[in-house]
Amino acid sequence: MQRPLPPEDYRLKETSPHLGGGGVAGDKLTSTYDLVEQMQYLYVRVVKARDLPAKDVTGSCDPYVEVKLGNYKGTTRHFEKKTNPEWNQVFAFSKDRLQSSMIEVMVKDKDLVKDDIIGRVIFDLNEVPKRVPPDSPLAPQWYRLEDRKGDKVKGELMLAVWMGTQADEAFPEAWHSDAAAVHSEGLANIRSKVYLSPKLWYVRVNVIEAQDLQPSDKGRYPEVFVKAILGNQALRTRISPSRNINPMWNEDLMFVAAEPFEEHLILSVEDRVGPNKDEVLGKCVIPLQHVERRLDYKPVNTRWYNLDKHIVVEGEKKKDTKFASRIHLRICLDGGYHVLDESTHYSSDLRPTAKQLWKPSIGVLELGILNAQGILPMKTKDGRGTTDAYCVAKYGQKWVRTRTIIDSFIPKWNEQYTWEVFDPCTVITIGVFDNCHLLGDKASGARDARIGKVRIRLSTLETDRVYTHSYPLLVLHPSGVKKMGELQLAVRFTCSSLLNMMHIYSQPLLPKMHYLHPLSVTQLDSLRHQATQIVSMRLNRAEPSLRKEVVEYMLDMDSHMWSMRRSKANFFRIMSVLSGLIAVGRWFDQICLWKNPLTTILIHILFLILVLYPELILPTIFLYLFLIGIWYFRWRPRQPPHMDTRLSHAETVHPDELDEEFDTFPTSRPSDIVRMRYDRLRSVAGRIQTVVGDLATQGERLQNLLSWRDPRATALFVTFCLIAAIVLYVTPFRVVALLSGFYVLRHPRFRHKLPSVPLNFFRRLPARTDSLL
Repeated sequence: MQRPLPPEDYRLKETSPHLGGGGVAGDKLTSTYDLVEQMQYLYVRVVKARDLPAKDVTGSCDPYVEVKLGNYKGTTRHFEKKTNPEWNQVFAFSKDRLQSSMIEVMVKDKDLVKDDIIGRVIFDLNEVPKRVPPDSPLAPQWYRLEDRKGDKVKGELMLAVWMGTQADEAFPEAWHSDAAAVHSEGLANIRSKVYLSPKLWYVRVNVIEAQDLQPSDKGRYPEVFVKAILGNQALRTRISPSRNINPMWNEDLMFVAAEPFEEHLILSVEDRVGPNKDEVLGKCVIPLQHVERRLDYKPVNTRWYNLDKHIVVEGEKKKDTKFASRIHLRICLDGGYHVLDESTHYSSDLRPTAKQLWKPSIGVLELGILNAQGILPMKTKDGRGTTDAYCVAKYGQKWVRTRTIIDSFIPKWNEQYTWEVFDPCTVITIGVFDNCHLLGDKASGARDARIGKVRIRLSTLETDRVYTHSYPLLVLHPSGVKKMGELQLAVRFTCSSLLNMMHIYSQPLLPKMHYLHPLSVTQLDSLRHQATQIVSMRLNRAEPSLRKEVVEYMLDMDSHMWSMRRSKANFFRIMSVLSGLIAVGRWFDQICLWKNPLTTILIHILFLILVLYPELILPTIFLYLFLIGIWYFRWRPRQPPHMDTRLSHAETVHPDELDEEFDTFPTSRPSDIVRMRYDRLRSVAGRIQTVVGDLATQGERLQNLLSWRDPRATALFVTFCLIAAIVLYVTPFRVVALLSGFYVLRHPRFRHKLPSVPLNFFRRLPARTDSLL
């Protein structure tokens, strides 16, 4: 049964923008900035001035430069008592908003009452030269200053004025004419910026044993455990089963750390002397810079560390040097794992931490962020609704942030970004936000509001094709699902080697260490939470900051929380997968009931042939699958997947279920009993929800073997079916059955811990998780 299409407002729409200054979607565009519409800008670079005359009584001047074009005016910072100032600032005026044929550059003297004009330089826009990247930058020139009458005055100004596009290298750092109303402290928050996620490592601490501990109470058996703290992460071992002063544990503790390593690993050996009362028997501090790094699971050298014990003498904390307690540890930075900081369903990077284990890139992903349409008002300013929108895109370790378009419901960014691709079975995430920090620190308590998010899985894209679509921006609110606008993107995935990319489909999805020495699900959940916290903290400290709420939304921090809506969506995904088997059962029932006599007779003939010639069974099945795959090629998906409100059950959700989904965790219900039961239910149901979702994912991957959702995977499978049909046709069935049986029953010595090639291929197939809200 085919699902009904979503409403027109929530559907993906193909667009035909004029890319690269005239090219349209689908063309073989080759210029460096060809995935966005060209935007013309007038650039003015104010470099420096010399020999400025004195204006103040003190015999000096406090100069600054004002660039004026019609109603738009930009100013540089001013210098106190300086006649040869250097500004080196760039101003950009959009050609669409030019309101004058002349541009005026004035040098002024800052004054308490009224600023004096030192001199000016005027340019006719018709005589301004045009520059097209990658031309060499336009060299600035010295211009003599003039007064209002046009007479030469003392002083010169070094300037460069040219017409260019957003591909100009001066564009990211330029002051834009639409930022005139922005507070000077907030200017940094409106510019485009590229960020890099910190390099994350798993820190493995193997606590082996301790020696010569000195508990205060000598007449009891100590109950000793080790507590380890790294930043805001704290773990502890179990209480040692050997109740003496030389306890043993041999227990692993796992942490996440980011380069450069700012926090030290702090280990303390403690004795449980009573309920909620622990005595510290010794501490040691270990800098991570000196910890050994490893690429595989070869054991690193162990080391004894001295435990320092502090005692209080006359109100002062002093180190006790009477006894030398020690702890035996094996510590390493595990570089063979990939540190998960994203949801596993939407990972954009699957490489191990250690750079030595990286494989060459297989292609390039190019993203053109064009514009948005119909953005809703996100806040009120001067009694009217307004939105200051910007986009954030995340793929791999590279985050990009577009400039903020001030006070516009149809913002036009037209910015293009590029990423290296190491695995096609990854997802790029693009989020749209409302900037609430245009006033600098004055708005530090505000949070940038979510406008919507788009996810695109690279394996669902054809190589070398330009996709131009308008994506609906959907956000779930306590009142229900809401369309916040549409985001227009241009995407191109270019493959450098088709053979290398096809080979990737046979490789394990994660680095080998995840299979040879796997971490538990509980460990991975905890470590992912810590990794996300570290990434959001580091990016929040950048300038301009990528705020915590933005990073958490992009990384799907709340994806594990219980939701009745998500559970229903996953249940109906499973039912959709099983509907194919149910349809086959009904069809066979109709065959048995002779509903269509001709079909039933043909099935009888086919059944008779297969019974008489059993060696035809397998080649017939593979040949049938091959023909179905070729037949479905005509209806292969031509658009990337997008957020689907009906699949997510966001349209028909009950208000009470929404109240539950947006409830705090722990719940805010008044009764303690209800809170305990409610939290327990949500915790258990969250795990069930994940399992059900994983089952649905496996079934959808089976469906996508022949659906051409991932064109390369389907092509590989269809080719395999054809070859298998031919090989099985010429090979006696008994030989095939014998070899298959021996392979399944092979000795453990001939088995590998790494997943098999078919399993790796299956895990890389796309599922409908990409389309879930």
